Amino acid sequence: MQIGLVGLGKMGGNMRERLRNAGHTVVGFDTDPARSDVANLADLVDALDAPRTVWVMVPAGEVTQHVIDQLASLLKPGDTVVDGGNSRWTDDERHARELGTRGIGFVDAGVSGGVWGLKNGYALMVGGDKEHVDRLRPVFEALKPEGPYGFVHAGKVGAGHFAKMVHNGIEYAMMQAYAEGWELLEAVDSVDNVREVFRSWQDGTVIRSWLLDLAVDALDDDEHLRNLRGYADDSGEGRWTVEAAIDNAVPLPAITASLFARFSSRQEDSPQMKMIAALRNQFGGHAVEASRKEP
Repeated sequence: MQIGLVGLGKMGGNMRERLRNAGHTVVGFDTDPARSDVANLADLVDALDAPRTVWVMVPAGEVTQHVIDQLASLLKPGDTVVDGGNSRWTDDERHARELGTRGIGFVDAGVSGGVWGLKNGYALMVGGDKEHVDRLRPVFEALKPEGPYGFVHAGKVGAGHFAKMVHNGIEYAMMQAYAEGWELLEAVDSVDNVREVFRSWQDGTVIRSWLLDLAVDALDDDEHLRNLRGYADDSGEGRWTVEAAIDNAVPLPAITASLFARFSSRQEDSPQMKMIAALRNQFGGHAVEASRKEP
């Protein structure tokens, strides 16, 4: 299958490679010419046979809107746009309406897998009309992990990004729990091998997970996380999750507390946030800040 891919950063570039490894033809465009297969979006569209599919992997908000506006003027009825970034689900509804007036389909895809997706596959949460989703199944099958799991048609337009938003809210709370446990272990005199305690939990315990594995990897790199500043940003999806909970009167105490804990990291060098920062770097390649203190 042919597909255009806009945005060839940490995730987009690996997605292009995974799709090509599965035998699909991918035409990629990025603002960095060294990464691009074509010079501009018009060339990307021209390189694809109708009906075309263009997958957008750029930052949410104004950048995504700009790319979709350009594609709306370049694509033809019967073509499809996929937004695989971390857009807010309410933006999806607007994009679907705008493209629909031109006969262009729209699918929103929440994508999880970070920098490990090339090797392990990407978990895909997809929203949109069945006809559009079904046409793209070969692409979804190539991107997802091997086996029965990793892909869901979550519902109508917006459902994919809403599901990914909730996924990220859960991720916030899980990382916060590991970080709090790590700080408490580091604080007591009786435990003198915190890293190995974490390692011992990797098998046979109810709290084992990929995040725990990544925490151990981070501690192997920097046993006491002394080289990291206790600062962790938030991508926006944690905030949206809490806002959606308020709108729907759903109590989310753990997720809400984990979001507020990230805010506290901007006021002091929080030990817990060292672990959050290390985990975000491990699974997603997110930037970390060096410690401002002497190691």
